[in-house]
Amino acid sequence: MKIQLLNKIAKIGTDRFDASFTVGQDVTAPDAIMVRSAAMHDMSFNDELLAIARAGAGVNNIPLDRCAESGIVVFNTPGANANGVKELCIAALVLASRDVVGGVEWAKTLPGTEGGVAKAVEAGKSKFAGCEILGKRLGVIGLGAIGGLVANAARSLGMTVMGCDPYITVNAAWSLSRSIEHAASYDEIYANADYITLHVPSTKDTKGMINRDTIAKMKDGVRLINLARADLVDTEALREALESGKVASYVTDFPTEDTLGLPNTVNIPHLGASTAESEDNCAVMAADQLIEYLKTGNIRNSVNYPSVSIPHTGAARICICHLNVANMLSQITSAISARGINIENLSNGSRGEYAYTIVEVGVEVPETVVKAINTIDGIIRVRVL
Repeated sequence: MKIQLLNKIAKIGTDRFDASFTVGQDVTAPDAIMVRSAAMHDMSFNDELLAIARAGAGVNNIPLDRCAESGIVVFNTPGANANGVKELCIAALVLASRDVVGGVEWAKTLPGTEGGVAKAVEAGKSKFAGCEILGKRLGVIGLGAIGGLVANAARSLGMTVMGCDPYITVNAAWSLSRSIEHAASYDEIYANADYITLHVPSTKDTKGMINRDTIAKMKDGVRLINLARADLVDTEALREALESGKVASYVTDFPTEDTLGLPNTVNIPHLGASTAESEDNCAVMAADQLIEYLKTGNIRNSVNYPSVSIPHTGAARICICHLNVANMLSQITSAISARGINIENLSNGSRGEYAYTIVEVGVEVPETVVKAINTIDGIIRVRVL
């Protein structure tokens, strides 16, 4: 099978593919694609393409709906870069509290100062003074892989931490320190937090979530951290709040033309996952997910299809991407059993408009079965493994 690389992927990841795979940037008509930041919205996809794996968490560069319609499963790597982002967030807490960046830039101007650098430093350092994070209240919006680590780390640094995540998973909840306070709503965080850090994806519900109305609910002098996505924050509303002092400082990992001109703002050049460890972890996780899907049909960590996985113990299995509509499972099983084939195991899941089904059987699957399934209204793609 052929794997096309749209970006440079860490070798530790590409080495996961055995001799049955051809891997490279010059691959044509690929069975799967590995990508980091390359823009794919204007790309045309070959009919053979089965999957795309993003070596990272965000998938804004991939046309998810178009892929789902074509039966192309898109994977990401949640949690693989979480520690790298967590560590940057701890740095951001300090950068939001003390004008370290401004002080460093000012220090560069001191060579040749009359009276010496040491004297100039002592005379001018008060302009860059700030506050400590010890004892302050941090509000964490989003308690997934990254937000949970940030909450626990901030608590260990002596902050009081409250978090809110309407979609928190059981595993994420178990990973949180018992000392993390549960906020019933974002408004509760807005009203009580000295610092607020965002760890949610960019969706139609979260875009612009930090705006004039929500900023008005915050404490005077609140400090904001956004290492998630630029469009979570209304820049014009933020500008007004920074100029008035309502927001004391803003640290973001997603600079834009607008944020580069904001006062009391630190623009980090998207360094959250830019560590050797994060890139290795993402590459390995993305490769492993592709290999498992291509060889067994199991789906783990897809963003446009459900996670469906069962042991491959039968002689063959039928993997089906289809619409999430009524009577689909009964039609699929009828098409198989009508041809005298016994179903040994089956698993199905849905995600919005789309669903995925694995049917494990004890014999080889004749082409007539595949043709029969393909005639069912709502079937997108059928594979036999």
